Amino acid sequence: MSVKNSLQAWDYVVFAAMLVMSTAIGIYFAITSRRIKGKSTEEFLIGNRQISAYPIALSLAASFLSAITVVGGPAEVYLYGIMVLLYNVAAFFTTIVTCLIYIPLFYRLNIISTYEYISRRFGLAVKYQVISSFLLYMFIYLGIATYTPALALSEVTGINLWISIITTGCVCTLYTTLGGIKAVVWTDVLQICVMMAGLLALLIQGLIQVGGIAKVWRTAEHGGRLNFFDFDPDPRKRHTFWTTVVGGTFVWVAIYGSNQAQIQRYLACKSEKEAKKAIFLNWFSMFGVTATACMCGLIMYAVYETCDPMEAKRISNSNQLTPLLVLDILSHMPGVPGLFIASAFSGTLSTISSGINAMTAVFVEDIIKPNWRSWNYLSDDKRTVISKFLAMTFGGLTMLLAGLTSILGENVMQLIRSIDGVFLGPLLGVFTLAALFPNSNSKGAFVGMLFSSVMNFVLGIGSQVYPAPARFTRKLKTSTAGCHLFNITSSSSTNVTSLLTIEMSPASNKTNSLFEDIFSISYGYYTPVGCLTAVIIGLLVSMVTDRWTRKDGGRPREEFLNTSVREQDVPSQATEVNKLWTNQ
Repeated sequence: MSVKNSLQAWDYVVFAAMLVMSTAIGIYFAITSRRIKGKSTEEFLIGNRQISAYPIALSLAASFLSAITVVGGPAEVYLYGIMVLLYNVAAFFTTIVTCLIYIPLFYRLNIISTYEYISRRFGLAVKYQVISSFLLYMFIYLGIATYTPALALSEVTGINLWISIITTGCVCTLYTTLGGIKAVVWTDVLQICVMMAGLLALLIQGLIQVGGIAKVWRTAEHGGRLNFFDFDPDPRKRHTFWTTVVGGTFVWVAIYGSNQAQIQRYLACKSEKEAKKAIFLNWFSMFGVTATACMCGLIMYAVYETCDPMEAKRISNSNQLTPLLVLDILSHMPGVPGLFIASAFSGTLSTISSGINAMTAVFVEDIIKPNWRSWNYLSDDKRTVISKFLAMTFGGLTMLLAGLTSILGENVMQLIRSIDGVFLGPLLGVFTLAALFPNSNSKGAFVGMLFSSVMNFVLGIGSQVYPAPARFTRKLKTSTAGCHLFNITSSSSTNVTSLLTIEMSPASNKTNSLFEDIFSISYGYYTPVGCLTAVIIGLLVSMVTDRWTRKDGGRPREEFLNTSVREQDVPSQATEVNKLWTNQ
């Protein structure tokens, strides 16, 4: 059975206040943007590049943490241990790579859409290939991110899931459409503060109820949840040091180096120096939120150490673990459960708004502007209206995809990491070819991404058909020894004694075929495998087709460099970008 409860009046007040404040920010920036003359479309998409590093840093952190971290993070730690915290180590490496390679490259080319850069480098075929992959990825990602807090609210209050999804989507679409990038950034600032407040409320009250951090730590250590360092090199094992740090580094580089939703944030900064500062400050914000979520997972294990809620049939799947914990330890405090629900919704609002704004920028800059000749003759007001209409349309599509996501029962943290790997690896491979390999050409990039995408999709589908053996993916040991027997229900006449302690079945002695071993690879490796495949295939095809000449899609590289410099009209800023191309 599923546990449901009703929020108290103060809980609704706290939750409604967050929604009202988010909408108010959008209205405020909609009003102030009318006073700005000239480039209103650029104002809507990147804020005329006048936003400081501090709000951008919080916005970057909020955009891809989302409700998946708030709701899925603690459940991940409860089920599989704290290994997931090492993703922050990978994120730190990413900040260095982004500041050294991607920020100088994108910022000095003076572009709004990152895929405009791909168009210049590899031509239209590769550009539309990359755009299609990006849009598909963002729709799936946003659907999952919208569904997660809707599930949380549904499980805690009993409110219909579709009402939750529509509320989230409408509020987010409204302030994104009204206020553009500035509304997105400043609502992100509000929302990451709410996210942190909700997690801290759960953390503090959980520590009080369990008996302090020392007891939580001892309990977690005894239960095997403090599995920070597992150096097992077997690529089939779900989480090891290598899958989280090495695989995670590729994931975060893909997000910060090839994903429009993130790049658009630091392109909105006042200067390149401010953009780099925002990236580093963003890491500290991310670490604070994820570390708090992981601690809430350890508290969850301390609370349910002897009575696993899923085995006791209190909930039906792991996505409901965090809402249940909120009910169990916060329901007696008026307004606090509402704060946690607001924090889950805040994570989703920030992610959806960032995604909607990014997809709008890509659609305007890469699809409408190059193909609709009348665009340049439209007034700024008409261009902005079209951009806002697109944002509203993408918001509606996100709500539809969230409804489809509701049929999935997997742990959302694993689900989203798998999708990251399938899509981001090939995308990162193309950007790596463009930025670091001057001799790569359009044919190589197209074939490399196509081959990599097909391979990653086959890996993703094959992993469902041929899942990894239980010894590589099993959840950590749980127990129902402390549950009341009347709370344990079963559809069959199972011996009750066998339910008291959940023992993992012994590993099978069956020898897997090579085919099954390949599909058993951890989802943490999807991104590096996809990226490296795209790069290797791309370089081989480039070598065969052009024999390593300095042409790209029939356009000499020198012409590309000269055009880039002319478009920027800042030769001094283009120097380091040119070195990336010409240094052999």
